[in-house]
Amino acid sequence: MSYAKVLGAGLVGVTGHVVEVEADLAPGLPAVVISGLPDTALHEARDRVRAAIVNSGEKWPNRRITLNLLPADLPKYGSAFDLAIATALLGGAGELPLLPLDRVVVLGELGLDGTVRPVRGVLPMVAAAVRAGLGRVIVPVDNAAEAAVIPGVRVRAVDTLHRLVGFVRDGTPLLEPSASGPTPPPDGPDLADVAGQGLGRRALEVTAAGGHHLALLGPPGAGKTMLAERLPSILPELDDDAALEVTALHSIAGVLPSDGRLLRHPPFQAPHHTATVPALVGGGAGLARPGAVSLAHRGVLFLDEAPEFSKGALEALRQPLEHGWIRLARTRGGTEYPARVQLVLAANPCPCAKPAGDTQCECSPLTRRRYLGRLSGPLLDRVDVQVTLLPVRAAELMATGGAHESSATVGARVAAARAAAAERWAPIGRRLNAEIPGPLLRRSPWRLPGHDTDELRARLDSGSLSARGFDRIIRLAWTVADLDGRDRPDREDVREAIALRTGEGA
Repeated sequence: MSYAKVLGAGLVGVTGHVVEVEADLAPGLPAVVISGLPDTALHEARDRVRAAIVNSGEKWPNRRITLNLLPADLPKYGSAFDLAIATALLGGAGELPLLPLDRVVVLGELGLDGTVRPVRGVLPMVAAAVRAGLGRVIVPVDNAAEAAVIPGVRVRAVDTLHRLVGFVRDGTPLLEPSASGPTPPPDGPDLADVAGQGLGRRALEVTAAGGHHLALLGPPGAGKTMLAERLPSILPELDDDAALEVTALHSIAGVLPSDGRLLRHPPFQAPHHTATVPALVGGGAGLARPGAVSLAHRGVLFLDEAPEFSKGALEALRQPLEHGWIRLARTRGGTEYPARVQLVLAANPCPCAKPAGDTQCECSPLTRRRYLGRLSGPLLDRVDVQVTLLPVRAAELMATGGAHESSATVGARVAAARAAAAERWAPIGRRLNAEIPGPLLRRSPWRLPGHDTDELRARLDSGSLSARGFDRIIRLAWTVADLDGRDRPDREDVREAIALRTGEGA
């Protein structure tokens, strides 16, 4: 037999695709030709696979070898095809009967000694196999727990090419994925640690309940970072669909924990202020990798010392904040990643960050304006909640006896508010108030009475508020009403929403 075919899988962005790996062995000068839009890692597979086959005790076929990866117009990236290429070669040479691998997806990178090494993106690739009606996969042993979280698939693992050859040739059992235990409870910081800051805590609760973006301004030590780091602790756990999305993104980025569990807790990303545009939104040669905004999908992206970030990095966030996804264009094609995050910005009032109102602050009014001016108007216009925190007082800092609500207590109210919003917006397929299109909220039956929005409309007519800001305040008002247990916002809810948006009345 001079022809064989084995199924593999590849990635384009966050989407997996089943790939047919064909091997044809013909008389002629020994050579290996790979077709099907392979990248550099795939071109180098010929050397890895040859060494792995020989060092596993098998014979290398000294013939003209043509490898084709179908569909041929789909770009192929990475080393996940090594194991499928090796088995297809041995099958084409007549060394292996490939019937046991019929309708089985084979994934894995080969070391020169024949060991099978883990690869990135196994979870979305296994999900693609299930969508294609393929119920069995063979993956590296270190990826087995990750692959096993996909329902409806039988996962077997290998640690060496020799083990896979033994399974195909003699029926030697493959390795079983280890059973993963329940998801451990979150062990992050608790909201009870935050002293005082009633306005900041209320802003954080509204942000969590409605899925809104948040900007925290104020002097150093006021609790901006503490509040931001505790936002994930009051967010509900991810449902199955969201957990699969988040876990797939972390798998592609190669940062998935080794236990292979689904990521049930909302992710938290806090890049340093020196982060570049590719680090924030994604990038890289060939297949663009997800950046911090995608790794924070369904969670929190926290930019501490936000004015210190480069202008290009901040402005690159405008599109994903508006649409919930990011498209990265490269010469070999575009890649699209989800990026539905809750952005939290924290900023000091000036570069020196010393207390104002006395001789300590060294910044002129112009310097202070320029510093905060690094956060552009269009970016801040997309941030629903913008509050200024005051310094913590000694009495608040020294309070004891459970004076501050815990994350569990606040999280219960957030979960109830989110449940009310999800029930209300279920007919249009939305779950959070922040996701509702503005035109829908301005039409019956969701349009608020004129006497409740007269102040809001006056601000719009005077030019102090944009149309985008108008819609975001209305969404905030719905969230305030949900937290307080009301079916619809009233005049006071709209006023609180305006205060949270503009920072007035703080």
